[in-house]
Amino acid sequence: MANRRKSLRLGPEKPRESPDGAPQRRLPLGTSSFLIWLVAGLVGVMVLQRCLDRGDVQRVAYSELKQGVREKRFERVTLSPDWVRAFPRAAAKGAKEKAVRPWQAGRVPDDAALLKLLDEAGVPYEWSASSGFGQLFWVWIAPLLLGVGIVWFLFRGAAGAMRQGSGGLMAFEKSKARVHFESDTGITFSDVAGIDEAVEELREIVEFLAHPDKFRRLGGKIPKGVLLLGPPGTGKTLLARAVAGEAKVPFFNLSGSEFVEMFVGVGAARVRDLFEQAQGSAPCIIFIDELDALGKSRGWGGYTGAHEEREQTLNQLLAEMDGFDPRVGLIVLAATNRPEVLDPALMRPGRFDRQVLVDRPDKKGRAEILKLHVMEVKLGANVDLDKVAARTPGFAGADLANVVNEAALLAARRNADAVELQDFEAAIERVVAGLQKKNRCMNPDEKRIVAHHEAGHALVALSLPNAEPVHKVSIIPHGYAALGYTLQLPLEDRYLMREEELKDKLATLLGGRAAEELVFGAVSTGASNDLKRATDLARVMVLEYGMSPALGPLGLGGDGRPRFLGGELPAWPREQLYSERTAELVDAEIKRLVETELERAKSVLVTRREVLAAIAARLLEVEVIEKEELDRLAGAKETAVAGVSSGDELTLRKVG
Repeated sequence: MANRRKSLRLGPEKPRESPDGAPQRRLPLGTSSFLIWLVAGLVGVMVLQRCLDRGDVQRVAYSELKQGVREKRFERVTLSPDWVRAFPRAAAKGAKEKAVRPWQAGRVPDDAALLKLLDEAGVPYEWSASSGFGQLFWVWIAPLLLGVGIVWFLFRGAAGAMRQGSGGLMAFEKSKARVHFESDTGITFSDVAGIDEAVEELREIVEFLAHPDKFRRLGGKIPKGVLLLGPPGTGKTLLARAVAGEAKVPFFNLSGSEFVEMFVGVGAARVRDLFEQAQGSAPCIIFIDELDALGKSRGWGGYTGAHEEREQTLNQLLAEMDGFDPRVGLIVLAATNRPEVLDPALMRPGRFDRQVLVDRPDKKGRAEILKLHVMEVKLGANVDLDKVAARTPGFAGADLANVVNEAALLAARRNADAVELQDFEAAIERVVAGLQKKNRCMNPDEKRIVAHHEAGHALVALSLPNAEPVHKVSIIPHGYAALGYTLQLPLEDRYLMREEELKDKLATLLGGRAAEELVFGAVSTGASNDLKRATDLARVMVLEYGMSPALGPLGLGGDGRPRFLGGELPAWPREQLYSERTAELVDAEIKRLVETELERAKSVLVTRREVLAAIAARLLEVEVIEKEELDRLAGAKETAVAGVSSGDELTLRKVG
């Protein structure tokens, strides 16, 4: 198998090496003869120009020419930047025209004495830029010949290169896939943590290629395609690189955007070329990263043909995946974080037979990922990675790597010998809330509003039985527009949320606005983010979760397909899923939910107004209150606190 891979030819032939080890560069076909004829033509033209410029003249010294002017031997004189040409008088017929070249590097000096001599002798003189032929050649003939030569050279070289299979000018039709072997990536499945189910699925794919007879003996067929889907940063591309490190077969790696160019038909040509190379190298794996750039659902551009080129590329990919023989051991591996936009024809069995979810890790998976990232980090004695994992619910692998890096940078900034737990806590806060804006100074009135706003969030969360626990409250500005925040963390990983928990979450979101109305009798712009999040949550409860008594158990929103990047499917033309009367009822139910929970938050704050004032006063004094002091100020809850779904991010209450 190893010998077979060494002799594998994947594209253009490798350049031969010279005795000293350097690769010999061969000129394209026809290049040598073209260069010879080009140099010969330029030399011939320069010789012809020189002959025509001189004509039938006799070269004399410059002083001799001036003496001839004094003796009035010439009937006229022509001056040029390169020469002076004097014509004998009629009495001296038969004498040759004389021309004198300058002494100084091809240019006649600015000799006012010569002009004075010509005036005194009464010899008429004129100025000539050149002989005429040189200017005509360099301005018109030379650029034209150069352009024709370049065009001829390019097309001749392209034709020869295409005959030899090396691409040449038409190389944009060739696939840009990079071929990797086991030693190229340096990553194996042992370098992947927190996504064990996905690793097992891909480990089976590698085994398909290594031992195909094991699965064929019972009539089974190797899957044609495997699609990795999940939120950004969860390790889809890392898994593909691990497959390259584990597999003993060629691994073609490219992005979906590399198929699309400005030239019509290039994408389809590249797909054909990729599969031709892959089938010639089978068994092998093709990995297409960001498949949504290539496989977006057809028809989204309307009926204007704006995406015809991309659709042709997709059609070619569909045809190639249908056409290759599964017995040859060719598997297409792809990754995307937008499965909702992929064409249904691409997702059907027979093309991408398996869809592997690479989701955000749970608490145990986060701890394993942290252990991988801290291998080269010097940790302090008080660092417990399980505690760090518990404080980072909803974090993906890339987020955890960023937390470890930020913690190391913070420890280095304070000249510490090791990374302590406080560095990890500050790093989590920095990743979630953003960088502290220490230079952003609020006036006393604004600071009082922010303090009561955040105290309202915290007190409502501490008072309701199903709200997430509050770990920190701060009125220090962070990030782009957050003037303060309330940090809440779940006690455990959760996969379902009850209606009561969602309503308590709504009330907590509206606690800041309720505190402003209660204390100041007016509202500010600080609750804009809270209102948006509350409205979105209420809309989901009504449309997707069926938590509205007026509408009943109806699912009116979305199509059930996962949307890891959020937002709605931009279908065109937009389909109306329900009637106008139902739409009015949906709006009324959303408004009712939000207003009901706002009044509920107000009632909590009215009942515990003294506690609200105490928390706000303490915030104005110290700016940050941790969980222990907050529990002491507010008192313990009467009932147990439930957590949130593991897919939810850390909850931040932002002002501004």
